[in-house]
Amino acid sequence: MEPLKHECGVAMVRLLKPLSYYKEKYGTWSYGLNKLYLLMEKQHNRGQEAAGAGCIKMHSPAGSEYVYRERALGSGAISEIFDSINHQIDNAHIKDHDARWIEEEAPFIGEVYMGHLRYSTTGRSGMSYVHPFLRRNNWCSRSLMLCGNFNMTNVERIFSDVVAKGQHPRIFSDTVIILEQLGYSLDKENNRLYHHFSEQGLDGIERAHAIEDNLDIPSILRTTAPLWDGGYVICGTVGSGDMWALRDPHGIRPAFYYADDEIVVVASERPVIQTVMDVKIDNVHELAPGSAIIVGKNGSMHVEQILPSETDARCSFERIYFSRGSDADIYRERKALGRQLAAPVTEALDGDLHHAVFSFIPNTAEVAFLGMCEGLEEELDRRRTVEILDAQNNGNLTSQRLEEIMSRKIRIEKVAIKDIKLRTFIAEGSTRADLATHVYDVTYGLIEPNVDSLVVIDDSIVRGTTLRQSILRMLDRLSPRRIIVVSSSPQVRYPDCYGIDMSRMGEFCAFRAAVDMLHTTGRDALLDTVYKRCLEQESLPDSKIVNCVKDIYAPFTDQQIANRIAQMLTPEGTRAEVKIIYQTIDGLHTAVPSSPGDWYFSGNYPTPGGTRLVNRAFINYYEGHPDRR
Repeated sequence: MEPLKHECGVAMVRLLKPLSYYKEKYGTWSYGLNKLYLLMEKQHNRGQEAAGAGCIKMHSPAGSEYVYRERALGSGAISEIFDSINHQIDNAHIKDHDARWIEEEAPFIGEVYMGHLRYSTTGRSGMSYVHPFLRRNNWCSRSLMLCGNFNMTNVERIFSDVVAKGQHPRIFSDTVIILEQLGYSLDKENNRLYHHFSEQGLDGIERAHAIEDNLDIPSILRTTAPLWDGGYVICGTVGSGDMWALRDPHGIRPAFYYADDEIVVVASERPVIQTVMDVKIDNVHELAPGSAIIVGKNGSMHVEQILPSETDARCSFERIYFSRGSDADIYRERKALGRQLAAPVTEALDGDLHHAVFSFIPNTAEVAFLGMCEGLEEELDRRRTVEILDAQNNGNLTSQRLEEIMSRKIRIEKVAIKDIKLRTFIAEGSTRADLATHVYDVTYGLIEPNVDSLVVIDDSIVRGTTLRQSILRMLDRLSPRRIIVVSSSPQVRYPDCYGIDMSRMGEFCAFRAAVDMLHTTGRDALLDTVYKRCLEQESLPDSKIVNCVKDIYAPFTDQQIANRIAQMLTPEGTRAEVKIIYQTIDGLHTAVPSSPGDWYFSGNYPTPGGTRLVNRAFINYYEGHPDRR
């Protein structure tokens, strides 16, 4: 499968004890920083375009820095920023200073840490778009650092709201706009407390500390978040030490946390926290949709419902592909996805399991492959039982016959091998395409030419580019009678708008297949009708909009579209018959009951903004704007 760029990863650490406590117990002043590094490195799969880390020192005296941040671009960004951070710490010669100096002055030795791994889902890149974002102020209680795993569908509306209040955002991006939105609410909260404590006779530094100690973070979030439409986990920290992470009310984007009397940790994935903190699965908690984990300046931690929870739309693609398979539940679900496909695979083979070799596309499909093989073994067990009973009833169950029946096995082999990263970017045109053919290699000698069928499972078939340019060409070199490519996910038919880089209609092989079938069956007029309906939808209120793009697929069955995809993706000159089998949406929900969000496959978006954007994506496709959503 061609890699999908997808949602980002977040990590937060809040130390609850004095810094000297960690030095004495763990032998280092960098205990919190080390945990942040591990949380980020273990989530490297979630973002390889950029990374950033921030730190809040809660005991810096006036005249000393209290907010630190490092950011870097590229796949090696994590190493780069932590090399820089450690260099700054080394240059501070902390061994030459006492504990008080280290707690007040040492760079990046603080109580609050924030980390972010970025995958661009907007097409925008550069340091200006790398989290964390900062809103600096001389008042600690007005400084704000923000990062998140999110994509908002109504950025224009949020931007208009911010501008209407008199603000002037420097960049038109959802992160900057949300930073300014929250900053505005934080300023209002500071003003409220300023007047409140002034009326009580407090002044100067005493009043400033009172403001810091009494910030109402839930109120700030409640005055801001209701306007957001999208999938998100928004993480923030105030310069004076308050910290939070807020999850969207549909639970689209994931968030987990762990807390004890020493530390509070937040991350995008559960097994990451389990590994870094060396704790059991029951000690790591999922942040509920619409709720926020909040840690106050005084170290008090609680989870509070900020927004009413909405229809559960936890992202199913997280379970299929994005999240680490080391999570116990995700591992079981991926196996179940594969098991669901055993029956349709058997049917596609006309029941001939004996002349079939089963394999997978490295590396993310391996667990689904195990599940598919378990399902096939169950089918083989059923057949063995029937044959043994028949032989017994007919009086010819000899030891030789029993041995022959029991010797039948599912033929499992590692056929496809992910080869070295070929530098295809240095080539152009047909030369580049030829190099792409060799991204995968195959193991020779496993297939009986023109007799055996070859079944390979992938986690998903979205665009089909790698399948056509590389995988099918390589597999055909083994001369199988038939190649059956199995997708553990259903057909991806609709763009995502909540943080995964699948936004253009024309990229999806399922969409291209449906459009091609409309052309070949003389139904081109349907494309014009859908376009006009999508235009009409743009002026309707949220309660009235519908996904008009569903009409493109309505005339055809899932199998018809899958058959056309197989024809489209089969390279010219392929000798083997090629079939493609997709997971069904019902099969997905049976295997992955924990995450019902399936808008990529069904077109049922959990928010109005999603439905608006799928219609807009079709408009852009129809009007010939391939670079737009």
